[in-house]
Amino acid sequence: MAELGASLARIVRRLMKAEEPVLRAHGLSMWAYAALSSLAAQPATSQLALAKAIGYDKTRLIGLLDELAQEGLVVRERDPADRRSHTVRLTPDGEARHAAARADIRAVEDELLGPLSAAEQRSFRAMLARVAEGA
Repeated sequence: MAELGASLARIVRRLMKAEEPVLRAHGLSMWAYAALSSLAAQPATSQLALAKAIGYDKTRLIGLLDELAQEGLVVRERDPADRRSHTVRLTPDGEARHAAARADIRAVEDELLGPLSAAEQRSFRAMLARVAEGA
């Protein structure tokens, strides 16, 4: 049986290869999708919290957010509690684009997990989530 790291690396490479054209069709990069996904789960978060949540360099995040804002997918506003900080949230267009991309990404994931039964897929997803969160 392969080591966990080797197996996960193969899965991640397969997913990234399969997801890239799907995201491109939605006009998103992997990082843009990660940011939209994080904002969908945690609305109106600070830029710093967003960078940490997606594991992205906070100095590069501004450029990514500028692109997303120009496309009308996110809005950045000064934090009323701390004028030096900005909060970021999805716009309705951002929510719609994320939902459409997420549905297509889910189809890619379902295809990847095709060799597993529906029950195995649910268990696999649940176990991965628990391990990812350290629980």
